[in-house]
Amino acid sequence: MKKIIILSLGLVLIASTAFAVGGNIQVTAQGQGSGQQIQVEVQSQTQNQGEEQNLMNQENTQTQNQNGQQNQVGNNNQEKTVTRATNATQLKQMVQERVQEMNQEMQQLSEGEQRVYQNQNRVRGAVHALLGMEDLVGGIGPQVSAIAKEFNNSVQATIQAEEKIQTRSAFARFFMGGDKKIAEELNQEVNQNRERIQELKQLYGDCNCASEVKTMLQEQIQNMEQEQNRLGELVQNEEKSNGIFGWIFQLFK
Repeated sequence: MKKIIILSLGLVLIASTAFAVGGNIQVTAQGQGSGQQIQVEVQSQTQNQGEEQNLMNQENTQTQNQNGQQNQVGNNNQEKTVTRATNATQLKQMVQERVQEMNQEMQQLSEGEQRVYQNQNRVRGAVHALLGMEDLVGGIGPQVSAIAKEFNNSVQATIQAEEKIQTRSAFARFFMGGDKKIAEELNQEVNQNRERIQELKQLYGDCNCASEVKTMLQEQIQNMEQEQNRLGELVQNEEKSNGIFGWIFQLFK
């Protein structure tokens, strides 16, 4: 009798556990001789867990897709291998096509990102033009191309720094002021780019090339210089923004 009671309680506990996790239970009991042999086969079908797993897989897939899109946009910041122009007309066409591509890229970005890229695209376009005119500027071609590649590496850093400044929350800016660390990083890039611009100006004076090409070289140098001046003002404004805590610190200082 005790064995039967214990057997019944055991089956009830197993069944309760199976139903609690949303599964199904199948029990087979066999008695042989004076002993009791119990064979319990549990088939658990965790539908809820399966749905949760599907949701997690969908979220992971969406995250991967978003990361892929971000990486694609990020890679567009870097100028790809540029075909060298053979004449001024071809160079102008290459520059115009690159401008159209950058405008199309901007349509995929948020409004805040578009403001950043709209300004910094001047440097990206200038880099494309300098790389394309390597064979048109005489002996200074390799030097011009080398500086353009340095700008190409710098533009990604300046874009990321400006995005962090532009997207800083109003709450953080009100209490803490500007992001001094990011401003310093951006300032370093600006100073290095200004040195590169001075090198380009010296090369411009030594350019033994057609007047049309030389004019285009001058225009790209001006575009780069104007953009560095704008970024310099951005750095100054960010450094001057102290917030309430900064104001209190200056008061007691």
